[in-house]
Amino acid sequence: MTESRRYETALGASTRDTITLLGTDLARDVMGTVGFGELAFWLATQRRPSPGETRVFEAVLAALADHGFTPTAIVTRLTYLSAPDSVQGALAAGLLGGGSRFLGVTEDCGRFLDDVLVAADELPTDDAGWDALALATVQREREARRFVPGLGHHVHKDGDPRTPRLFEIATEEGLVGPHLSLFAAIGRVHPQVLGKTLPLNGAGVCGAALADLGLPLELLRGFALLARTAGLIGQLAEELRHPVANDVFLSVDLNNRSVDPDPYERGPRG
Repeated sequence: MTESRRYETALGASTRDTITLLGTDLARDVMGTVGFGELAFWLATQRRPSPGETRVFEAVLAALADHGFTPTAIVTRLTYLSAPDSVQGALAAGLLGGGSRFLGVTEDCGRFLDDVLVAADELPTDDAGWDALALATVQREREARRFVPGLGHHVHKDGDPRTPRLFEIATEEGLVGPHLSLFAAIGRVHPQVLGKTLPLNGAGVCGAALADLGLPLELLRGFALLARTAGLIGQLAEELRHPVANDVFLSVDLNNRSVDPDPYERGPRG
C-alpha cells in the first residue's frame, strides 16, 4: 500500500465549492478587489504589498512592457507569421529572447548592486559615502574590463526617460533603498573613471527598484518577462490589425545574396 503523500502550498488550492489563493477566497476577496500588479507581488513574496510598493512595482512593469521593435517583438511577430495557430509559441519565442542585452539587464543590475552591498563593510549614510562606494565599484569593474550592468543605452544616449521618473516615484513613496542609492551614485561618479557620461538605463533602474522592494533576486528577470508578456500581446494585436511581419521576412528573403565562405573556413584545396 502506497503511503499517502501531502504536497503543501500557500498559493492556490481548490475544493468542490471554493478556490483559495494566498489564504483568501479568490472569488470573494481577490477578484474585483486586488489589481493584477498587486497580486503578482503578493504571489512572489506571500505578503501583501503596501500601496506605495504596489505603485513602484507597477511602474516597473509599465517601464518594461514594450520598447518598440526590439528583437523580442520582432521574433514574436515572425513566429506568429510562421505559426498563426500557436499564439503561445509566438509569445514564448519573444520571451526566450529576454537575456543579457534585452530585459535580462533588470536582473543583472539588481544582482550586481546587491553583491556590492553585501560585500561592503557598512552601508553609507549620505551621498558622499555612496559616491565613494560607487567610485570604488566602477574603478574595480574598469580594471577587470567588465561592464557595469545598467550603465549605457543603445538608443537613449542622452538619458533614458524612464530612469528619472522611477527615481521620482520611489522617492515620493519613501522607497529609495540601498540599491537605488548605489545606482544613482554610479550615475554620478562613473564619468571620473570612464572619461565619458553614460545614461543609467531603464532596465537597470527597474532592477534596483525591484531589489529595494525585497523581491527575490533570482526572479527579477521573471518580473521583466511578466511585463514584456503584456507588450508582446500588444505586438500580436497590432500584427492582426496592421501586419508587418511578412514585410520583414520578405525584406530579408529578397535581399539576401550568396557569398563565398571565408577561405580559412573552407579547408585546404586539393
